[in-house]
Amino acid sequence: MNPISPRVLLVRGMLAGLLAGVAAFLVAYFLGESQVDAAIAIEEAGAHDHGGEAAPVSRALQATAGLGTGTLLYGIALGGIAALVYCYALGRIGRFGPRATALLVSGGLFVTVTLVPFFKYPANPPAVGDPETTVQRTTLYVLMLALGLLLAAAALILGRRLAPSLGNWNASVAASLAFVVAVGIAYAFLPGVNEVPTGFPAALVWQFRLASLAIQAAMWTTFGLAFGFLAERALVPARTPKEAVQPAS
Repeated sequence: MNPISPRVLLVRGMLAGLLAGVAAFLVAYFLGESQVDAAIAIEEAGAHDHGGEAAPVSRALQATAGLGTGTLLYGIALGGIAALVYCYALGRIGRFGPRATALLVSGGLFVTVTLVPFFKYPANPPAVGDPETTVQRTTLYVLMLALGLLLAAAALILGRRLAPSLGNWNASVAASLAFVVAVGIAYAFLPGVNEVPTGFPAALVWQFRLASLAIQAAMWTTFGLAFGFLAERALVPARTPKEAVQPAS
């Protein structure tokens, strides 16, 4: 591979994150906004009954410029962080090429950053959740996110230590099982949160949560594919014309 500065991969990671943000915006706009509108309608109906005030920002602006800005900035930030993780992982998690490593890093971050906290504290639509417990719910979510990252790092270290004695495959399976068990223990000890109002449509909550997962899946899939392509272009030496055309033996 070409020796390059981590800054090169960082820039390419942020560019791939920008593309991932575009993909997330499209999925959020076409798949998730209908659930948000339905939940807001329920929330506004209750607010009117209690004399609530109108929102200072229009719903149309929130669903377009606001949503687009948020997903793009989120994608760029995650792209930069994932690129730094990639710099460490390249060559340390097996003999994988730049593209395969990018997909593995993207998939691993999707599991730890999205799935691990989601299954304990899933996303909820507007009108779900007590405003007085916002800080507590946010703290629990961030704690679960941090635990997921720490447990994933510990599982990676465990797998590398077990590899010489068990082999790469068996070590990977053992480390993965240890990760699942540790996450399950964390789920058992952390308090649950169930603040769905009585009478709120269960189907709407379920559809909103599926849409939020689809947004994250689109983002991480796009990032893995785009960053793998950009990283390979930077890391793999370009073939000369003589190398591209080999004489027949």
